Amino acid sequence: MKFLKRLIVWGCVAVLGYLFLSYHFIFVGSSPKLLKKSKPSMEYILFSTQGKSNHSILSIDVLRKAGIGQLMVQEGKISGEDLERLTEEIEEAREAGR
Repeated sequence: MKFLKRLIVWGCVAVLGYLFLSYHFIFVGSSPKLLKKSKPSMEYILFSTQGKSNHSILSIDVLRKAGIGQLMVQEGKISGEDLERLTEEIEEAREAGR
């Protein structure tokens, strides 16, 4: 019986670990939102938009590719037009910098 309990506990720990590696937990205000990562990693597991400009949030490639822009539009933090404009500016700056 002890073995079964340990197996269940370690299974739960493994599932939680995989969850943390596979999703971005984005805090918009006080409510957390989940964004699926393109691949499991330790990058930006927890991220808060509080006190950050839209440009600085969208400048993070990993989060932008995961869809944080659409999340910001859904939460009313940015309009769709502003999202497109900022994304284009950031992409142009990245290309010019390379």
